[in-house]
Amino acid sequence: MRLGVNTVLFCGFDFRTAVEHIKWAGYDAAEISAIQGMCEHLCLDTWEQQAADIKAVCEDLELSLTAMEEAALEENRLMKAFEAGAAIGIPVVNIGPGGSKDNPDDLRRIIYLMAKMAEKAEPFGVTLCVKAHVGAAIWNTATTLEAMACIDSPAFGIDMDPSHIHRAGETPKDALRRVISRVRHVHIRDCAGPGPSPGPPELQACGRGDIDLAGYCRVLVEAGYDGPVNLEVIGAAEYPLGRCAIIAAESRGYLNACLKACGAAAS
Repeated sequence: MRLGVNTVLFCGFDFRTAVEHIKWAGYDAAEISAIQGMCEHLCLDTWEQQAADIKAVCEDLELSLTAMEEAALEENRLMKAFEAGAAIGIPVVNIGPGGSKDNPDDLRRIIYLMAKMAEKAEPFGVTLCVKAHVGAAIWNTATTLEAMACIDSPAFGIDMDPSHIHRAGETPKDALRRVISRVRHVHIRDCAGPGPSPGPPELQACGRGDIDLAGYCRVLVEAGYDGPVNLEVIGAAEYPLGRCAIIAAESRGYLNACLKACGAAAS
């Protein structure tokens, strides 16, 4: 299992600073944030100008990019994300579904668009992953399973984020068992309370909140999951660098301990 950190945790800093501190916290992988209006360590409109520098930084640090978070289900941006992923060597592009909760028309529309974009991802050799998201058309296990049943492209997968499932009122480790066959990426963080927000960044650090992440890790290990697991902590834009690094390091230690308890270890 490849543990990494989404660079959105370090959104107040440049890309090299972000991945240096991710590496120093004990990780050998990262997810690059390409979230328009929030954190663009990869700007998709100018990705060709950044590609060589991004690859050079990662090679220098011996750190691989296991995913990109583009976030929006929007064809023009996703086509750029697929091109950038193929060129830089990023195998997974993560999105949120959009739409609104408990709206059948929105759910059908979102599933149709994801199926279309997964087919477009195939020639690039990248996988489009979606996660259940609070308030969106896909927001819980039932709506995730509906998408899984309707989209059969090999370039489509589930990004399983326990914090959103927790805030949907479900038990994440139990929900994970139901969707693990299509999980191709894991966004991981803790969550204090029922939401709707995941709480302040320090309470998103793994082990600080209410989610049974040890049990969640055990399900991943028992299922033989060997894909990327990236810490995604939001809301730290105004945090000093040291505080962001502490969140990353604390989470890495906790997750590695959970994996070791299951007879596995992070790579």
